[in-house]
Amino acid sequence: MKKAIKILGIFMVTFFAAVTIASCSRDDDPANNDFFAGTYRGSVSYNDGSTNTSTNDGSVFVTKIASGTKYNFAFSNDIPALNGIEFEQKGDNSLVMIGSSATSYIRIDNNELKILYLKDGKTWTANCTR
Repeated sequence: MKKAIKILGIFMVTFFAAVTIASCSRDDDPANNDFFAGTYRGSVSYNDGSTNTSTNDGSVFVTKIASGTKYNFAFSNDIPALNGIEFEQKGDNSLVMIGSSATSYIRIDNNELKILYLKDGKTWTANCTR
């Protein structure tokens, strides 16, 4: 009986820890955290003139790096990453890329990621949610 209670106790603690960790990550807001990591899912694409990759079932793993204003974007489907992109906070919960223009734009908040980024003849796009 003691062994069954011990196993049940371990299971309960493990279950509680897993639920707590999973639920906290979705509540994290990239604009308000010193450290941030989150996965956004939706449509992603990349075109460099010779390679054209596009999917509606892709993902972007976003991390805030040590500087506090720079972010890395790791794409699924063998799309090259965007690293060291600098942001400024707009409003309470949104970040907009510094140097945004009509041809390069990244906006991220707790629930949504939108990317249109052009550099050296290459184009990255994402329209994802979390």
